[in-house]
Amino acid sequence: MSHYDLIIIGSGPAGRSAAIQAGKLKRRVLVVDRKERLGGVSVHTGTIPSKTLRETVLNLSGYRERSFYGRSYRVKDDIGAQDLKMRLHKTLDYEVDVLEHQFNRNHVDTLHGLASFTGSNAIDVATEAGETVALTADRFLISTGTKTYRPDYVPFNGTTVVDSDEFLELGQIPRSLVVVGAGVIGVEYATMFSALDVRVTLIEPRDSFLDFIDKTLIDDFTHQIRENGVDLRLGSAIETIEDAGEHIETTLANGRHVRSEMLLFAAGRMGATDRLGLDKAGLKTDHRGRLEVDRKTYQTKVPHIYAAGDVIGHPSLASTSLQQGRIAACHALDTPTLPESPWFPYGIYSVPEISTCGMSEEEMQERGIAYEVGIARFRETSRGNIMGLEHGMLKMLVSLKTRRVLGVQIVGEGATELIHIAQAVLNLKGTVDYFVQNTFNYPTLAEAYKIAGLDAFNRMPIPEEYKVARSTRAAE
Repeated sequence: MSHYDLIIIGSGPAGRSAAIQAGKLKRRVLVVDRKERLGGVSVHTGTIPSKTLRETVLNLSGYRERSFYGRSYRVKDDIGAQDLKMRLHKTLDYEVDVLEHQFNRNHVDTLHGLASFTGSNAIDVATEAGETVALTADRFLISTGTKTYRPDYVPFNGTTVVDSDEFLELGQIPRSLVVVGAGVIGVEYATMFSALDVRVTLIEPRDSFLDFIDKTLIDDFTHQIRENGVDLRLGSAIETIEDAGEHIETTLANGRHVRSEMLLFAAGRMGATDRLGLDKAGLKTDHRGRLEVDRKTYQTKVPHIYAAGDVIGHPSLASTSLQQGRIAACHALDTPTLPESPWFPYGIYSVPEISTCGMSEEEMQERGIAYEVGIARFRETSRGNIMGLEHGMLKMLVSLKTRRVLGVQIVGEGATELIHIAQAVLNLKGTVDYFVQNTFNYPTLAEAYKIAGLDAFNRMPIPEEYKVARSTRAAE
């Protein structure tokens, strides 16, 4: 039997950052992953592949230049599935290589196989060679992520009816695509393939989608994707999905039918915990296979077993998982560290992008906070005109009482990059005055912060200290 200070199950973002942190603390650490290649869902079927695919689609389709050269403009006329996969495989190989190098440099041991608890301090790892390796540790971190939800009524076949993992292996680009589920994954893939001029129908059983995003942004986003050709059907429950051979027939509860060459089912994910033998460690999951943890330390109800990443549920972001894994490792190894910042950015890599930080207008209203709103349209910026942006907006929410910026929402090109300015101001408790006082590079999209700040500032009461300064200058 081999003993470690920390054993990490899963090598996704949370497991990766925890392992590197433990290695830098010179502790004996082992990462167990059931796949032959490290990286977890994030590297192989989730974050990195989908974002790489998005960038490839936008580059090859010429989507970003169509406002100048027309909707028929393309960088490559005949775009095939292999064109999309070529860049994808190069990126994945690079990501795995970087991860393996980081583990080697920090003396992190790795073992490929399926781990299951045999006690609260022991696991067995079943390797592909048929061997079982018994291991013990003082501390454990579960970072196994999630797996696709595959209900019985969907006739998955791996080619024309697929889940989000199988979708990356598509043999050819379909002429028509039905996406079931308007969550983050469904919205990202639906809008990507619409940019390839695929006829996309996005079906969501609920009457709304992405409810955690500010409604003003969703209204603007909905208008844009419909204009781009996505047939968005909200409040449309699925009655049956039939694989008819030449096409997929989707019947909705309202009596409508949709025919398509391919169907992507992207309605939810489950915690990948069913094969961990958690009962032997004294742990239970919720109905979606997720673990409950203390959100400050990431300890489960068994104090020496931690969990981080998508396996603990919202926000289920690679970025937050990286932070959670590092904090969990520090706490597990009795090492002081800085707490997480209260405000973190949320990014959706759809076409167009959506990114938010802080509160939405709906949250402000629920909390009874008196506020003002500042709006900037990307077309109002010189950089937006240079880039040919017809759409895109930045919305800023400001407290009338304290003048603090309490939320920023962006939809449009570069949203996921621009949001970090908002994150810094929110976490440093900055006010709208920051955007009025400071100069932004011109021309840039970041100038939208200045425009939105002035928009809010000009409708807000003038602070007393400003009045005093003005009266002093008048007396002089």
